[in-house]
Amino acid sequence: MSPYSSIALLMLCIFGVCLTESLSNGFSVELIHRDSVKSPFYRPAETHFLRVSNVVRRSFKGASPFRKTSSRTNTIESDVIPTTFGDYIMSFSIGTPPFEVYGTLDTGSDVVWIPCKPCKSCDERIKPLIFYPSESKTYKTFPCSSTTCQSLKYYTTCSSSSGTCGYRIEYMDQTKSQGDLSTDTVTMNTTNGSSVSFPSILIGCGQDITGIQHTRQAGFVGLRDGPLSFTTQLGSSMKRKFSYCMAPLSLAFNISSKLNFGDAAIVTGQGTVPTPLILKPDYTLTLEAISVGDKRLDIGPSFGSSAENIIIDSGTTFTYLPNDFYNKLESIVADIVSLKRVAYPYPGHYLKSSLCFEGSLDTLKVPVITAHFRGADVTLNSFHTFRPMNNRVVCFSFASSKDFGINIFGNMAQQNFLVGYDLQKKIVSFKPTDCTKH
Repeated sequence: MSPYSSIALLMLCIFGVCLTESLSNGFSVELIHRDSVKSPFYRPAETHFLRVSNVVRRSFKGASPFRKTSSRTNTIESDVIPTTFGDYIMSFSIGTPPFEVYGTLDTGSDVVWIPCKPCKSCDERIKPLIFYPSESKTYKTFPCSSTTCQSLKYYTTCSSSSGTCGYRIEYMDQTKSQGDLSTDTVTMNTTNGSSVSFPSILIGCGQDITGIQHTRQAGFVGLRDGPLSFTTQLGSSMKRKFSYCMAPLSLAFNISSKLNFGDAAIVTGQGTVPTPLILKPDYTLTLEAISVGDKRLDIGPSFGSSAENIIIDSGTTFTYLPNDFYNKLESIVADIVSLKRVAYPYPGHYLKSSLCFEGSLDTLKVPVITAHFRGADVTLNSFHTFRPMNNRVVCFSFASSKDFGINIFGNMAQQNFLVGYDLQKKIVSFKPTDCTKH
């Protein structure tokens, strides 16, 4: 342990936040929807259905262009999945004294970054959330020659003029975030009323954020299994375990969800079903079939030859499937639902749900849809599989992945499940849970 880390740990213990003792049982933090009343992005004038439309628009907007390989060296061209503009965010603090920031929870990326002063292109709405590095006593950057910078060459870039180690991440929609690779103390308020702090967390301090979506983002908390991810940096005390429980969208605008680490993230008990997890490059599962009631649709060649055929992601709203498989699934669902079929109500979106009905979730009569993962049958109800677009139209929340070629099990299908990731045992567990009470 470096002298800096030892001093920081000693200070934390003096102030009653000794990591080895306070975190022995793990901890939980609040997870909020970005359009909820607790969010810095909340707009009181927006109606519920406008917020729903915004969620869908963000999901489809992010799914449009596919990532192209960059010829740059020492640059992370993140293999994050189509929409990195997730809907669930967490509050945490950076620096000494602590400065509150927000980050989108993202199991599809492995970098923690926040906007920092000077931010060249940040949206006006996030200016109160921009971190001032000069005001933190514990903020530190690295020279290009440092061991830290050299050991993370895949993630870092260096400027010959400044000699300071930087980071640069590019997402599928060609949005970029870049700035200094730095380290500082991260503090989080737990759901039991205490706070926990972690010294020397590596953070991207973004001063140049381009792309219409990320200019309105307050930061990202990458949970993928990489050296810079939040999960990895929390260390052995968290036993490489995390879980989340996301409330259904109809309630998430007003009710918080929860993100758990360490022993607090263990998912067990009645109804729990585990399935094997492939860690890299993305958290990937094996989908064997999808059933609509008693009609089972087995996967075909369009899923590819690999057994690991679908990414599980917290930052993507819809579930995306190969085009031919999706068309068969849609046809089965359309034959069963007796409501009048109507056009998608927001024609300006890049991608449009092709299966919409006149009615509401209350009037929608659709059999349970089951996702058959290897060793785990995950049962999905109507609020998992259909989304109210306005007070007259509901649309299927599954879609074709033909425009970007990646299969995704999105966060809408994960709502009201306690979803646990055990990166040591390489499993994901699903447990049906009322996430408004968990």
